[in-house]
This record gives sequence, C-alpha cells and structure tokens, in this order.
Amino acid sequence: MTLAIGFMIGLILLFLVLPTLIVVGISLGTASYIEFPPAALSLRWYQAYFNDPTWMAATFFSLKIALATTATSIVVGTLAAIALVRGNLPGKHIIQALVLGPLIIPHIVFGVALYLVFAPLRLTGNFAGFLVAHTVLAVPYVVISVMAALQRFDVSLELAALSCGANRAQTFCYVVLPNILPAIATGAVFAFLSSFDEATVAFFLSDVGGKTISSKMFKDIDFNLTPVIAAISTMLVAVSFLLMGLIHQARHR
Repeated sequence: MTLAIGFMIGLILLFLVLPTLIVVGISLGTASYIEFPPAALSLRWYQAYFNDPTWMAATFFSLKIALATTATSIVVGTLAAIALVRGNLPGKHIIQALVLGPLIIPHIVFGVALYLVFAPLRLTGNFAGFLVAHTVLAVPYVVISVMAALQRFDVSLELAALSCGANRAQTFCYVVLPNILPAIATGAVFAFLSSFDEATVAFFLSDVGGKTISSKMFKDIDFNLTPVIAAISTMLVAVSFLLMGLIHQARHR
C-alpha cells in the first residue's frame, strides 16, 4: 500500500515537472522554431537573449522594479503585520482582509482597474506605476510571513527587555527583529518573485516606454515565437529555485 501511494505521488510530481523539463529541452535546441526533442544541443538561444538589447532592457527594467518592490514591501508589510498582531485596531479583521485582498482578487481584474486609474495619471509604462502596483501585490506575502512569526514570538522577551531599560525602538531592533528576520527574508523572496514574474498586471501597464520581461514574453509568443522564450523561462525557473534554496538554508541555520 505504501509503495503504491509513493508511486502515485511520483507520477503526480512527474506530471507537474514535465512541462518545465520540456521547456528546458526546447531552450537547448538549435532549430529556429519550437522543437522537442532537440535535434542537437546548443546554447544559441541563451546567447541570443543576452545579445538582444530589447530583452536586456526589459530584464533590467523588471529587475529594478522587483528590487524596489521588495524593499517597499518589506517596510510596509512588516509594519502592517506588527500593527495587525500587536495593535488594538478597530475593525482589525476588516483591515487584514483588505491587506490580503490582492491574493484573492484575480490579477486580470486588478490589472484592468489599475489601468483605468493609472492611464489618466500617466502612470502606465513607468517605474512609479509599476512600483505601486507590484507593491500592492507583494505586500500580502510579507504580511502573512511576518504575522506568523510574530504570533509564535514569546512576548515575555520584549517585556524583559523593556524592564531592563530598553526603549521600544531598542527592543524591536535587538530582540524582536532578529527573531522575525527569517520570516521577513521569506516574505522578501516571495515579494521579489511575485514582482519579477508577474505578467497579467504588467500586460496592462506596459507600453513602448517601459516593458517588463514578462509582458515582452507574452507579446513575443503572439508575434515572434522563438526558442528564446524557452531560454528565458528556464532561467526564470532556475532563479526561483535558487532563491527558494537560499531561503531554506537561511531558515535552517
């Protein structure tokens, strides 16, 4: 019975991983079209990606937005989590539902709404518009992670620090922050990935002046489909696995 269950779990995992493995195989081909299995192995499409200035511009634009989103999400999300866990806010459950709402609302609905609001303000296709939109989408990940850490944290440690003469700021920096830092780092990774990989909202906010790598991938799939898309997808998966591995190591330490 145990062997059968393990076999079924293995088949399910293989089914989930198989599309990614196929994309990796396509990215290593030599043909100028989508081909699997590849007739020969080559890094041609990875070189094409790095040598294309439009792809590089979209990548750096996405990277800049993702890093800024991570920084703002850490600050906003951590403060919001502290207020929700430790604060005595009126309507706390309603506020928490509103903070976590972006996880529930379909991104296409959110993207349409943002476009209707941002277009008259000329916030489409620029750094500020993407930063605001992606921060709203990324903050819930930080809030959930930090709230869980704060709920597990022993409040008596704070009280002990306060009774020994530390003020609120010192207590947070030297007692609370080191204990919730792994949760903040976890939320930061998810915030970075949610911004860098986000495609639906980026599709509505992108224009000629500012285009993220995800929105360019979607447009190239429609009008210029080449194995470069597979190469970029493979690198995105590799970056995601790398970041999750680093977080796992950090939490283990």
